[in-house]
Amino acid sequence: MTDAATGRRRLMGAALGAAAAAALAGCSGRSGPAPRLRLATGPPGGPYNAFGQALARAAADAGSRLEIVPVATAASVDNLRRLDEGSVDLALSMADVAEDAALGREPFVRRAPVTALARVYVNYTHLLVPAAGPVRSVADLAGRPVAVGAAGSGAQVVAARVLRAAGLSEGPAAAGERQLGLAESAAALRAGSVDAVFWSGGVPTPALTDLARALPLRFLALDGFADALRQRFGPVYTTVTLPAGAYGLTAPVGTIGVGNYLLARADVAAGATAGLLRVVFDRRDDLLGEVTAGVRLEPRFAISTGAVPLHPGAASYYRSVYG
Repeated sequence: MTDAATGRRRLMGAALGAAAAAALAGCSGRSGPAPRLRLATGPPGGPYNAFGQALARAAADAGSRLEIVPVATAASVDNLRRLDEGSVDLALSMADVAEDAALGREPFVRRAPVTALARVYVNYTHLLVPAAGPVRSVADLAGRPVAVGAAGSGAQVVAARVLRAAGLSEGPAAAGERQLGLAESAAALRAGSVDAVFWSGGVPTPALTDLARALPLRFLALDGFADALRQRFGPVYTTVTLPAGAYGLTAPVGTIGVGNYLLARADVAAGATAGLLRVVFDRRDDLLGEVTAGVRLEPRFAISTGAVPLHPGAASYYRSVYG
């Protein structure tokens, strides 16, 4: 059993005691001010920002007495740094970046006090090029300009790791990595100033659906790199499939999946986090409908947070669900 799994089991067991009961009751009382939690999301128009806005509305509509305040950011890496410094209480992050922070691994210089509330859905790594262009494989990106995601985003992290695994991160064959957000990347691809775009998000991503209507696209297979990434960074990387029909695809395309975590600082009150999870699971269909289609969030899936330990309030909530 891994250290992370052992820690998770201990937390789940601890949730059986009086502290667990108090945590679950912490947001049900009507005395005292409503907890106000700042949630680091992502850039306006992106899926994290949409999820954060939807979660804030759901908490207000549910009468939970939690006030969720979404904070626009550059996404995963930026979010973990804000969580570490204490300028936010909650954050959304791709699983690989969250584990980097928890383990003190590059791009972080030390371990961050991060805990997980839930694994909420899976990001699909997209690598798209113009269908009429010369790029037909990752190897064809040698020496070409490539949009790899905004600085501080999880997309940039996975793009850099794929290019490194393909031998395209340094030397004469290196791809020209351009740090561009999704809207900028789509515009650059249409203008011909980049030859490819990496994106990590739900399927379908509306901005890419719109782009595919204006510019016929080819999506490159990335599933062949999953084993190399798992060997280097652990099981946060999986193989998934962009389905036929999405973006006009006539056949499925294998690619790399990365989970998304809802995270909290370890010092956030257990009652607040347990109350937040009640909102998440009560309104899960509405929340996930903001970011990705055809996904179900179940508690037994949500506790799979790898090297990132569960927050005690989350352990309390899941123990109440399991009985």
